[in-house]
Amino acid sequence: MIDSRFDPRKWPGYLMAPLDGALLTIVVLILGFATVVMVSASPERLDTLALNVGVAFVVMWIAASIPPQRMMSIALPLYVLGVLLLIGVALFGDVSKGARRWLNIGVARIQPSELMKISMPLMLAWYFQLREGALRVRDFFIAAALLLVPVGLIAKQPDLGTAVLVAAAGFYVLFFAGLTWRLILPVAVVGIAAIAAIVVMGDTICQPDVEWPGMREYQKHRVCTLLDPTSDPLGKGFHIIQSTIAIGSGGVLGKGWGHGTQTHLDFLPERHTDFIFAVLTEEFGLAGAVILVLLYICLIFRGLFIAAGAPTLFSRLLAGALTLIFFTYAFVNMGMVSGILPVVGVPLPFVSYGGTALVTLCLGVGMLMSIQRHRRRVGA
Repeated sequence: MIDSRFDPRKWPGYLMAPLDGALLTIVVLILGFATVVMVSASPERLDTLALNVGVAFVVMWIAASIPPQRMMSIALPLYVLGVLLLIGVALFGDVSKGARRWLNIGVARIQPSELMKISMPLMLAWYFQLREGALRVRDFFIAAALLLVPVGLIAKQPDLGTAVLVAAAGFYVLFFAGLTWRLILPVAVVGIAAIAAIVVMGDTICQPDVEWPGMREYQKHRVCTLLDPTSDPLGKGFHIIQSTIAIGSGGVLGKGWGHGTQTHLDFLPERHTDFIFAVLTEEFGLAGAVILVLLYICLIFRGLFIAAGAPTLFSRLLAGALTLIFFTYAFVNMGMVSGILPVVGVPLPFVSYGGTALVTLCLGVGMLMSIQRHRRRVGA
């Protein structure tokens, strides 16, 4: 006799079993909104987008099926592998557009920095789980060192956007693990003072003959362009100027789907990737932006709810960090497109075109689903 638990007529239920309905609904709604925008921004990429979504959902399902205990067991090997690959990039990586970010492994070229977006919070959550009940201040310094190694290697490539995301993912684990404000506040004060100094002295320090220690020339230009985009309106300031024009011209309800002039007259650069939020706001206005932000808020609240109910320290730290990674993606992208943050190449989560970012994000969602699924089992 065939076991009724494996009845072929019930296969849709088997496929849906690992998935969290609330998270899945939110992600599908965001992807649906993204598809509508992509049809206007770059319709020729819809076939590839569909393939990317399919692969991302398979990855999400697989991740949702893996118990948190198994994730914890692979945290250290995955971190070590990621660091070794980053060292390989530094030594043997392919150079493209002035950056050494890719590693040729024979059958394909890979970008190891993407792996660290997930392996970094995994590693730190594993470390704090290992030290649960015996945490000391030195443990936070050790965790910070574990974080700074890959962040430094990624920043050296250079890839500031990914370095920011990996650093943020690690910091969230440190924060949720109980990092004291006595260590956070001095760093925050120094950072705010540095930003204030740059703003006040912008005209002086942005002169061509002034060098910024520890920063590359293009990074200096990004900050100076943020302070005054009109200083080079047809060059380095073009992206921000055209993006803010598109956002402002959308008004409350937008110009209508497919009627964005900045988009369709080719004034808006990278309209299907980093600057797709400008396309959305030009065509759907403030109303469209609010809808998207509300969907992100729902995603973040659901993730934090899962984190709060997780049964182990590892699960709580991992779920909290993964959830705030989504926030960081959205905040940095919207900030740079709106002209309040430097352009660092961070995609809008689940909306910007790009297979690697979509797979990474859906992997994170799948891990959240796994934590929620096994929380119910533990509590049963």
